[in-house]
Amino acid sequence: MSDTRKAKADGAAFRTEIDNKLLHSVAAEPATANTKELYKALSQVARDQLARRWVDTQVADRRKKTRRIYYMSMEFLIGRTLNNALSALDLRDKAAAAFSDAGGPSLTDVIECEPDAALGNGGLGRLAACFLDSMATLELPSWGYGMRYEYGMFAQSIINGGQVEHPDSWLVDGTPWEFPRPGTHFTVRFGGTAEHHGEWAEWNAAEAVEARAYDYVIPGHGTDRVSTLRLWKAGAPAQIDLNAFNSGDYARAAEFKNRFENISWVLYPNDSTPAGRELRLRQEYFFVAASLQDILFHHLEEYGSLHNLADQVAIHLNDTHPAISVAELMRLLCDDYGMLWADAWSQCRRIFSYTNHTLMPEALETWPVGLMHYLLPRHLRIIFRINQEFLSEVAQRFPGDIDLIRRVSIIDDADGNEDNKRVRMAYLSIIGSHRVNGVSQLHSDLMVKTIFADFARLYPNRFHNKTNGVTPRRWLAQANPGLSGLLDERLGKDWRLDLDRLQGLRPLADDEGFRTAFAAAKRSNKLRLADYIKRETGVALNPDSLFDIQVKRIHEYKRQLLNVLHVITRYNAILHGLADDAAPRCVIFAGKAASSYYMAKQVIRLIHDVATVINNDPRANEQLKVVFVPNYGVSVAELIMPSADLSEQISTAGTEASGTGNMKFSLNGALTIGTEDGANIEIRDNVGGENIFIFGNSTPQVEAIRKSGYDPRSIYLNNAALNETLNKIDGGFFSTGDRKRYHDIFNTLVNYGDHYLLLADYADYVATQSRVDKLYLSPTEWQRKAILNVAGMGTFSSDRTIRDYAVDTWNMGSLLKKGWNA
Repeated sequence: MSDTRKAKADGAAFRTEIDNKLLHSVAAEPATANTKELYKALSQVARDQLARRWVDTQVADRRKKTRRIYYMSMEFLIGRTLNNALSALDLRDKAAAAFSDAGGPSLTDVIECEPDAALGNGGLGRLAACFLDSMATLELPSWGYGMRYEYGMFAQSIINGGQVEHPDSWLVDGTPWEFPRPGTHFTVRFGGTAEHHGEWAEWNAAEAVEARAYDYVIPGHGTDRVSTLRLWKAGAPAQIDLNAFNSGDYARAAEFKNRFENISWVLYPNDSTPAGRELRLRQEYFFVAASLQDILFHHLEEYGSLHNLADQVAIHLNDTHPAISVAELMRLLCDDYGMLWADAWSQCRRIFSYTNHTLMPEALETWPVGLMHYLLPRHLRIIFRINQEFLSEVAQRFPGDIDLIRRVSIIDDADGNEDNKRVRMAYLSIIGSHRVNGVSQLHSDLMVKTIFADFARLYPNRFHNKTNGVTPRRWLAQANPGLSGLLDERLGKDWRLDLDRLQGLRPLADDEGFRTAFAAAKRSNKLRLADYIKRETGVALNPDSLFDIQVKRIHEYKRQLLNVLHVITRYNAILHGLADDAAPRCVIFAGKAASSYYMAKQVIRLIHDVATVINNDPRANEQLKVVFVPNYGVSVAELIMPSADLSEQISTAGTEASGTGNMKFSLNGALTIGTEDGANIEIRDNVGGENIFIFGNSTPQVEAIRKSGYDPRSIYLNNAALNETLNKIDGGFFSTGDRKRYHDIFNTLVNYGDHYLLLADYADYVATQSRVDKLYLSPTEWQRKAILNVAGMGTFSSDRTIRDYAVDTWNMGSLLKKGWNA
């Protein structure tokens, strides 16, 4: 049978399976089924196969009594599941044939019916999702634990140039990918008092909420292993206050339910109010308490004892959100299971490991002592005891060093002001863990020299680096089928499981035929993105222009505003007739600002105002376009990453821990313009310094500038191009004459210290962008460098990161998939 005939036969047989699901699970007539019904049916077919693998995985792990890693994270930004499931099951070609033969919607149409799972916001959650994919692929016995948010963070729309937040109702039509576990639920308590009796205590809580489990399948690739992501939904002890309902007080009857269930409604509630801060702490403790109860329950089912807990259980804290785990595990072991404090503490420190994701002290999570006493009185006492014993150890090693004791105390004493004392959650994580890591080499080096220098002095062997990575299955194989097909032709398909094979592209950078095919795949991706942007925003983009893209959370340290300054400078040069040697360019932004972050929202509005002026100016139309893509998420990123020519990674040096967007862009053949920050440095080292555009002040130079007395106003006054750009922003040129609209932005940069040093890096950034133009106008050399970027990205696979964790942190190297042992 020919390949074509076999593909048709496979497609027809697979379509029969889909039609059976349409009839028996979706209750729809196959001949008239709409796209959403087809999506549900196809998902059910894939789900059935994954469920069989999933059950086999759990049975095998229980039989082997194997050690497991439990990955605790407030975010798991898994995106759409169907495409990944089809790829893991090697069903994508059959599915494509099934839909092409039947007419009607294509497989792409069906896949795009699925909403993104609103379980995260940005890099933290996307990293956690990549790690789960790699754990399953490397056959590590692994579980993820998090929250089942009903509305996610928010859906972003743009009205009059400003961000407007709406509920992200991703579960409104249900999802075929979750498995409710009605028999798995735990009680989580809050408030009240704790009566202490020697080693133990009895917590008399004021209220309780039920945590209900919902499981998601995480398939491995190239293996039958399927791991588990278990998410918790908050449920009221009773659905309504029936007495209130029967008396006609319907509002109070509903409030009873909502008061408990709002814990799992929204990711990161606005914490600018006391109520928002309390809800956020409730969220963090809720998912931690349920997860640890679940872990201990299953461990006791298998072993009947907790004395071997540290031998069989590894728990990883993804940032400080799950840090209360340290106190909760101590409470469970001591109060609920009667373990002596010393034994429990010994187990605890062997079980936990912790990843830090920030270098900014203000971003290290702390909680008011008063709030923790109100919500978690027993935990506060446990933290006090941990702190007391820790500080006694420090005092013995460094007698008389009162300043050291104050600096490393878990409790920030606020100079004795009782109302302002806070619990430092990162410190609790460090003290309660046996391993602590940063997420790029620069970040890890700075971590032990700056924010955690005292702890590195106390525990020099506890700190190490684990540079982030991304899964090549989603971020190249699935997101970029054109380039993936080209790689398959030249390298074979094994690069999906061994990204180091991309090194084989190096000699092809000088192969004219390969460069031509590589450029064609990129242009196809750009056309696809341009079509999407036209539909979403009405802005038409020229796919032959340079696609200059910055997509990430909107934040001052990520410096989208520096990008805007360059855009305006470029526009001014066009108006002055000084841009004849510049490449035509489309500058594309996307990202969400936290709902209470005023300055970030101002940047979004400025981007839109600048875009309105430039895109409607015929003098600039052929040379420059600006667009903001709304509601950025995983699915949008899968369109954007493969389409980029230039990746903007321009944070102030020393502020970005690592980044993963920088890796995804380079993996898909974009060149990076960036500072010496985060993983940009390691990307440069792997792709070659001549194949990346590095600009701006380094971390030591940033520190020196700040110490020397930085004067941004003098830069503004002495750089004519910058002066013109800032004056147009402040003078109302982009805001229809409204001179007040962006005065705060002007003042932040010129008069209030320019904390993130945009003006200090401005001149070098603009000059480096001119180098970008020159290179883009030499297509052969640009494509050569883009290919070398792809070739150098092998080390940035999340598989490599997880192998490192398994060997160095979790003591699970022997359990890695055969052939992957470090």
